[in-house]
Amino acid sequence: MSKKAVRTDGAPAPAGAYSQGVVAGGFLYTAGFGPQEPGTGRVASTVGEQTAQVLANVSAVLAEHGLTLDDVVKATVHLQNLKADFPEFNAVYAEHFTEPYPVRTTVGSDLADILVEIDVVARLHD
Repeated sequence: MSKKAVRTDGAPAPAGAYSQGVVAGGFLYTAGFGPQEPGTGRVASTVGEQTAQVLANVSAVLAEHGLTLDDVVKATVHLQNLKADFPEFNAVYAEHFTEPYPVRTTVGSDLADILVEIDVVARLHD
């Protein structure tokens, strides 16, 4: 199986040995993105604002390959404060997706100075 890296200036640059996204087997897989604004590195204070920025970062990678959040079939979400932040996160997340919603796993994680991180899998167009 071949794979192709996806790269955009519209999302934060990788901080290590990983790609922003990889196309393989009919899908685009994204890295886990945090809420840093591309270029400035600024991070908003609330989980809602951070969720919106994370989804903007993910969307930029998808757009680089002609996809949108409507093409997402799976999302994995990490929340620093799972119980406290879930309602606000979920409300903002729901504003960005339409039915049928992607499957989703949401877990509590020890994140480095951020409140939310999300990676997705999106289907490629035929």
